[in-house]
Amino acid sequence: MYPLVESIRIENGIVRNLNYHQGRLERTFLHVYGELAPFKLDELIKFPKDLNVDKIKLRFLYNKTSFRYETEKYKPKNIKTLQIVKDNTIDYSCKKTNRRSIDRLMRYKGECDDILIIKNDFITDTSSANIVFFDGKEWLTPDTPLLMGTCRARLIDQGIIREVSIKIDQLSNFQSFCLINAMVEEFESPLPIVNIKDLR
Repeated sequence: MYPLVESIRIENGIVRNLNYHQGRLERTFLHVYGELAPFKLDELIKFPKDLNVDKIKLRFLYNKTSFRYETEKYKPKNIKTLQIVKDNTIDYSCKKTNRRSIDRLMRYKGECDDILIIKNDFITDTSSANIVFFDGKEWLTPDTPLLMGTCRARLIDQGIIREVSIKIDQLSNFQSFCLINAMVEEFESPLPIVNIKDLR
């Protein structure tokens, strides 16, 4: 019923990155339905005051004509290791509620916590986050993500990270990595590059 979704962070009562979510919603709506989006997130989201604590995940679900949203207390994932998985046909350019193509790849994560998806030899994303790498001087993110994340977009605009082309055989050029998405923006505890398994 609602094929499209925006996952939005609410932290200490403040809705984060809302303009980036609005921008992605409008691009997605135009791509999927060929029309301008009728939804304005800042007008539609009425944040329940009793959830005005800690970090809340709000899922704004929508189709061409209607929407609904739901909130829950955010439960962080403890992702430390990634398993390289290759898929040259995967497409997740729009944030959809149907994640079967990604869930299918998760079967190959082995003993790792998550996967790092490689498409046509280029690094894309993990199952639920964009990835950034540290080369000793700066933070770089692949210019071939499966999904243009809102946190990723803001960090690029702010000059905190830079997008470049990164192939799988270039991973050894980096010292560490971090995962970022709408709910997580964490550069304080980077993970060593050896935590990406099947590194070649």
